[in-house]
Order: sequence, then C-alpha cells, then structure tokens
Amino acid sequence: MDTDKSTKSDELTRNDDRGNRESQANENIELFRLSLRSLSNITLILPLSGLFICFVTGYIFQAEEIHETHCRVYNIIPSISSITGIRPQIYLWRSIIALHLTPRLVIAYVHRNYLTRHVLIKIQGQSQYAQAARLASIVHYLNLIEIASLAGVTYVSNKENYPIHEKIFVTFMVTSLTYMLVSLRLLGVLQPNGPTNDQERRSLRYKRSFFALSIASTIGLIVFFLKHRLLCHDLAFSWFAFCEYVVAISNMGFHCTTTLIDFPPLDLVVKSVNGHVLVENEQHNNVTTTENEKKND
Repeated sequence: MDTDKSTKSDELTRNDDRGNRESQANENIELFRLSLRSLSNITLILPLSGLFICFVTGYIFQAEEIHETHCRVYNIIPSISSITGIRPQIYLWRSIIALHLTPRLVIAYVHRNYLTRHVLIKIQGQSQYAQAARLASIVHYLNLIEIASLAGVTYVSNKENYPIHEKIFVTFMVTSLTYMLVSLRLLGVLQPNGPTNDQERRSLRYKRSFFALSIASTIGLIVFFLKHRLLCHDLAFSWFAFCEYVVAISNMGFHCTTTLIDFPPLDLVVKSVNGHVLVENEQHNNVTTTENEKKND
C-alpha cells in the first residue's frame, strides 16, 4: 500500500512538473534585449579602440616597421594598414573586425526594414514612393558591399597581397562615398520641402558635414598617395595616413547618424512565444508590429 501511494505521489509530481513546463512554454518570455543605439555604440567603440591600441603599441614598440615604405623617406604618421598589418596587432585587429561585422550587418538589415515598413509606406505619391524605394534598395546593397570590403581589407593585408588589398580598398572607398551620396539623395526625396523638425535638421547637417569631410580627405588621400608613390616626398605618406584616418572616422560618424539620430529608440528583442523563439524590434513604450505578431493575431 505504501508503495502504491508513493508511486501515485511521484506520478502527480511529474504531472505537475510537466504542466508547469507546458504553461511556461506557452508564455511570452523575453530572453534577450539590447538597445539598437547600444549596438551602434559597439560598432563605433570596437574599431576606434582597436585603432588606438594598434597605433600606440606599434609606435612604441615597432616604430621602424610601421614607418617602412618603398621610398624609405621620413614619415611620422603610419597608415591604418601599417599599424594593423604587423604582428601581434594584426590578430587583435582581425578579432575586433570579426566582432564588429555582425552588429553592422544587423543594423544594415534593420535600417532597410525600418525604411520599407515605417518610412516609405507614409509616402502618398506613387512616383515619389518608387524613387524612394529604389534609392533605399541601393543604399542597402552599397552598405553590404562596404561591409564586405571592410572585411576584405582587414583579412587581406597589404603585406600579404598588396595588389588585392589595394583593389579592395578602392572598392571600399567608392562604395563608402556612393553610400553617403545616395543616402543624402534619399533624404532629399523623403523630405522634398526640407527638414521639418530639429531631429531631421541635425541628421542632415551631420550627414552633409561627414560627407564633405570624406570628399575632402579622399582628395587629399589621392594627392598625397601620388606624391609618395611617384615622387617620394618626405612626409607625403604621413599626410596620406592622416587623410586615411579622417576618412575612417567620417565613415563611422556618417553611419552612426542613422542609428543615433534617424532611428527612434528601438530595442532588439529575442522572445520565446508558445515555445518558438522570435526576434523583434521594439520601440520604447511602443511595440513595433512585426509579421510574427500579425500571424499570431
């Protein structure tokens, strides 16, 4: 009798545990939440901190190696490729870029979906909508090519394969500048009468400033590269390197204007709903409707 009671008690306990697990599986459980602006800060802090560490350690411990060029002239500022292409800095830089690429891709796709599902649908005119949709698509694919080019110049160093590294770097520069130009054109289509509030004015002002800075530094980069490569002028490579740093910082700044100014305060949320894991974008105090929510309704 005692054995039967014990067996029934164990079965009841197991049934209760099973019921609790089933009820938990049917609940809406939040597994992970991260602010999109925090994710943007990560994509900014990682490469900046990596560049700083590579620059300082290279300048202190490997000064001759980072200043070495084919002309062997006097230089004081090493290029990004020089400080990130030496060992052990190359391992740190490649690790940082590997960590940096995934958030960049997430932000790129969130940006595309935000434009198509929240911005473009508000456009009334058919021709304006078609033009904006086309520009938004171009912006997205230019962004992806730029990210891929960044990975390319990182993992194919100038010391390992200079011709390939050079071509990928040119691709990065062209796609970066074109991305900025098309993004500004897209803003012009979305705001045909100009910015309507302080947020839009601030975004446009920063984007124009970073684009102008990128154009000016790119011109300087080309001029000083030719002076160094063809004429071997003293400090020409240093000025080239300086322009390269300005290009990199301007590129980061332009991208940050999208997530820090253009986007509303969005959160990236991973949930377990009815036993299924869903990834959503939620706006603070205002849940953004997703396709998954529509299906559940």
